[in-house]
Amino acid sequence: MADPSEPSLMSLAGETSPPVERLLDGARAGDGAALGLLLQRYHNYLALLARVQLGRRIQAKIDVLDLVQDVSLEVHRRIGGFRGGSEGEFLAWLRQILGGVLANQIRRYFGAKRRDVRLERDLYEDLDRSSKAMIGPLVATQSSPSAQASRREQAVLLADALNGLTADYREVIILRQLEGLSFPEVSERMGRTQDSVKNLWARALAKLRRELEALDGL
Repeated sequence: MADPSEPSLMSLAGETSPPVERLLDGARAGDGAALGLLLQRYHNYLALLARVQLGRRIQAKIDVLDLVQDVSLEVHRRIGGFRGGSEGEFLAWLRQILGGVLANQIRRYFGAKRRDVRLERDLYEDLDRSSKAMIGPLVATQSSPSAQASRREQAVLLADALNGLTADYREVIILRQLEGLSFPEVSERMGRTQDSVKNLWARALAKLRRELEALDGL
């Protein structure tokens, strides 16, 4: 697992998108454009969570974009029944849907035919933990609700920043920070020496911080 003394992936990036509450109201009312904006906003977030889960569980050559597309189809089908009003509630709902989609793929991969509710629950819990891991330490218990909401959105910004990195930079951060692999394990997975991986990881974190600062300026 990653050393807790190592740098967190948190930054001070702020909001850069329209209020999700307004988009949710429009999407529930049948506004396809509003729903499209919501799905676009969280595309990288969902793709990153799916990538981490596949890497942890089966490391199969499943197309992450196909999984995100399946989630989008489910959102289109079920958005009228979504009762939440905040970004946090919507992110939790998206993770629940992604958990079901991932469970179906894992079941197909292992040749299982029956639905596994326990697997879906475990996946949802893992997705929730992964989302929190994107922003480093959990918020302090004395933090205000508004501070907690800001940190939850930070996971979305981090996913967007990671998407802007080169493949090697993105991979080393995902393996080390989000999957929690040791440097020897990352070295084996990437086919590099440990020294090479450590240097790559340090450069990747520096680049990630710059990407987050750029998002903050938008």
